[in-house]
Amino acid sequence: MVCLLYGTAHAALGAQYDLTYVVTRLREAWPGVKINFRGDCGLGVPLVYETCEQLDVHYSIGIGMNSWLKTRSDSLLERAVEKFEKTGEPQRLFCAFWYRADSWPAQRWVMIKAEADAQGTNRRVIVTNRAGAFVLPGAAYDEYADRGEAENRNKELKRGLKADRLSDHRYFANLFRLYLHAQAYNLLVHVRQHVEIPLPENFEQEFRSEASTGRERRQHHNRRREHDPLGQGQPCTWQTRLIKVAALVVQTTRRVVVHLSSSWPYLNHYEQVSRQVLLLGNSPSSDTS
Repeated sequence: MVCLLYGTAHAALGAQYDLTYVVTRLREAWPGVKINFRGDCGLGVPLVYETCEQLDVHYSIGIGMNSWLKTRSDSLLERAVEKFEKTGEPQRLFCAFWYRADSWPAQRWVMIKAEADAQGTNRRVIVTNRAGAFVLPGAAYDEYADRGEAENRNKELKRGLKADRLSDHRYFANLFRLYLHAQAYNLLVHVRQHVEIPLPENFEQEFRSEASTGRERRQHHNRRREHDPLGQGQPCTWQTRLIKVAALVVQTTRRVVVHLSSSWPYLNHYEQVSRQVLLLGNSPSSDTS
């Protein structure tokens, strides 16, 4: 699902309708499924919280730091800085409490992360109704932070498939173009799932997201891409390995034949994807030689 907002529109405009639609469709397919919703500060508005609560959806959503929350977490940040100066190791401390903003009809559970390392200090605030956030705020925050990998999917659509190139001055022309980009991305995701190589059993066990730094997370995902360059690959990988390729195409009355160089290093990738596309059906047959 994609939508195109006007430049002056709030990021959360219409989010309650999109959320209701997606949750309804998911529960039609999987009745009783537990749904977790994670969002950044752009979705941190009361209407989104209320929609999640009405739909019985667990949510973790970032909110902006105001003066009251800043004062409330000053001592936490001071402790993190003090520990970092003593040990020289990055520090993350958490506090959690009931909080009610002026625009909220009731209190909600809020967690604050205070971080100190060689790069400086950082504070983040999230509001959540996740079970267990009362007891283990750090683990609940890490679950929220894992949305960062989902942000890479937006990056693939916008940068990898150039979906941010909306150069027409007419709204509906740009909207139609965005739909075309979204369909291209859906095709990529669909084929990528069919060529994915299963990870070794011990691969994910070696990675503990709640105990890793941002650098370790990036290294982990890079290792996954090295293991499976197509199934985990970004659009640029598919473009350089499978699309921007010199070939001789011969069309006859019965079929299309693609002649590729036998010395091409990614010939096995091309054959693998071609087989999967043929299995999906409704695709013209192709041969490689």
